Amino acid sequence: MAKDHHFSALWRTLKIVSYRNYMAGNFASQLGMWVQRIAIQWLTWQLTHSPTWLGIIAFADFFPNIVIGPLAGALADRVNWLPAIRLIMWISGAISLTMAALVLNDAMTMELLLALVVLNGTAMAFNYPVRLSIIHTMVPHGALTSAIGVNAIGFNISRIGGPALAGFIMLQWGVGQAFAFTALTDILFVMALYTFSLAPRSETRERRSLRHIPSEIMEGFRYARFHPGIGPLLVILLSSTLFARPFAELFAGFADDVFGRGVEGLAWLTGMLGAGAFVGSIFFARRDGVEGLMGMLVTAMLIFAIALIGFAATDIFWFACICTAIAGLSVVTIGVSEQTLLQASVDSAMRGRVLSMYSIIARGFPSIGALVMGYIASFTGLRAPVMGGAVLCLLVWLWARRRQARMAEILEAPPQQG
Repeated sequence: MAKDHHFSALWRTLKIVSYRNYMAGNFASQLGMWVQRIAIQWLTWQLTHSPTWLGIIAFADFFPNIVIGPLAGALADRVNWLPAIRLIMWISGAISLTMAALVLNDAMTMELLLALVVLNGTAMAFNYPVRLSIIHTMVPHGALTSAIGVNAIGFNISRIGGPALAGFIMLQWGVGQAFAFTALTDILFVMALYTFSLAPRSETRERRSLRHIPSEIMEGFRYARFHPGIGPLLVILLSSTLFARPFAELFAGFADDVFGRGVEGLAWLTGMLGAGAFVGSIFFARRDGVEGLMGMLVTAMLIFAIALIGFAATDIFWFACICTAIAGLSVVTIGVSEQTLLQASVDSAMRGRVLSMYSIIARGFPSIGALVMGYIASFTGLRAPVMGGAVLCLLVWLWARRRQARMAEILEAPPQQG
């Protein structure tokens, strides 16, 4: 019964009713998010036929997270997480219903769509630190890696299946129905959130007025900056999201100009990235404990850099696909290891603020990196910025390698009792 043994951590995690119900609702919501993202892209193109507007809408989706993230993190450390997620998802569902109603009544304009995307991006900016914070309350410390791995499985399945489902819904029924589907998934998530309750938060904080929030935000930044494990951890994450992950945003150019494969090549590269990420998610969902994660994280930085060098240097398409799959595996290894180590080691009173930093870096900075890589590529060609990003990652890997033992000692330590 080797199979049962290999997946025992996964089954143990999924036996926790509150976590299982949460993940079922969360998966539905993530699927809806990807359907809506594709529907917004297509609607933008239908309304404008403008690449510039596509860029503006993409920017409007992630920019609120960078601006509001620190405030959202400070608020996450003040509120009860479960009611907060319920409220945010009700708001998100209402925004999706508004989009659906406007499209179905031929009343949608580009200005209205932009305003609704910014509004939804703002709601999601408040959502991310709360959504990340809540996971550790549902599972024991030893199951954190598995729980975050299961979350990554759901994300990667929705990332692959969501766009395909969006295409099917829009072809069969139309764009408005795609928005209605997203609203339905948000409502399903809220319903799942009412099937369980959580124990009161262990830390007790005095109620301070809202004027203290700026100082609380700075307190969070100082805590992360001077923590001997969390500070370097965020530097590694920032490096991978800024220098390495944006290579995926150049896939269309590589598929067409470098490999001469057109849209089929784009589909293959995107699919191989998702396949590598999915394999990595399965691996982490089977894993117990946090021991060894720091070594895996540092090694993943090295492998990511080598995969990018191989991808940028080759003219052989099948080899590029293999490099892309390895890069996808590395992305998940870095993301899950980072989040697990943060969740396991952060002070509970700082959890929301630190996880908001994780969210800002992981969600916002790949888009900034893609903007820079795309600009450089317009002068140098596609290969040079990817190769340059890989070299910078190698330098960060050398820096992290020297600190690995000390960081592992701090971040992989068992939680203190009491």
